[in-house]
Amino acid sequence: MKKILITLFIILMSVHAEQNKSNISPAVAYWKMLSLEEKEMFLYSYLVQVYETDSQMKKEIGYGGVSKWYFENRAELVYGIFDKLDSTEISQFVKWIDEYYSHGEYADRPFYEALEFAYRFQDASGETLWEKYENLKFGKIKPGRK
Repeated sequence: MKKILITLFIILMSVHAEQNKSNISPAVAYWKMLSLEEKEMFLYSYLVQVYETDSQMKKEIGYGGVSKWYFENRAELVYGIFDKLDSTEISQFVKWIDEYYSHGEYADRPFYEALEFAYRFQDASGETLWEKYENLKFGKIKPGRK
């Protein structure tokens, strides 16, 4: 009986794992359907939306509590990307977001995680994905200010 339960458990876990492989978030499905120009527009719109939300929150409720969390967990990264857009084409960030979502295990991850990946890899030294990966330090992102 114990062997049957263990076997059944293993089968159920395998089925569950296989089902999770094919799950894709609606945002990722939408992203993958866009052309390069549309992805650039989507990304820029997302960046502006986060910036405007952060600005509005600080204006209405001040800096603290939820607005502090929002800045530290969403807006700070966006400000760092805006700083990089002076020297880097937005298409480079799109390329890294595409790379992130090309790996099936990330197909259900939120967009800001793909954006964080894009920021890290765009900023990392190295020419190939592997060189960039080897050169990254996976600490908390603290975009530099000019």
